[in-house]
Amino acid sequence: MSEELQSQFDEFEKTGIIRRKLLPWWIKTFCWIFMFMSVCGLGTIIASAFSTNVNLSLYGFETNTAYSGIGLFIIAVMTLKGYAAYSLWFEKANAISIAKIDAIIGVVICIASMFILPFTTGDGHIPIRLELLLLIPYYIKINKIEYEWDNLEKI
Repeated sequence: MSEELQSQFDEFEKTGIIRRKLLPWWIKTFCWIFMFMSVCGLGTIIASAFSTNVNLSLYGFETNTAYSGIGLFIIAVMTLKGYAAYSLWFEKANAISIAKIDAIIGVVICIASMFILPFTTGDGHIPIRLELLLLIPYYIKINKIEYEWDNLEKI
């Protein structure tokens, strides 16, 4: 009887494993930036009701109003990035999957803004998106820590 009672109390005495320690400093920094950015992005929907000019820009896409196709697209991507950052920061079980989806979507959007957007605007000038310099290492790092992140409870 006392062994059974002791095993029940052991559950409360275990220290919590902090998955956040698996993240490097630069991902932690961007988590805060993107959580703030997603709140601001969602705030622009409200701000656009009172202002005619709200500038939004992400991955090469720009607009002056939140109530347009590109504006809603930018806000949706900001919200996804904020949700991925929130999931990583608060150590959610599905955070790695969401972060991978976020990174892949970010790379696809950057490539689209580099190669498709210039020809649709008639500019013809192909810009180099520097965001790729962070999105690719972000995906690689998230991929490396995935096993540890998913299996910390079992250790």
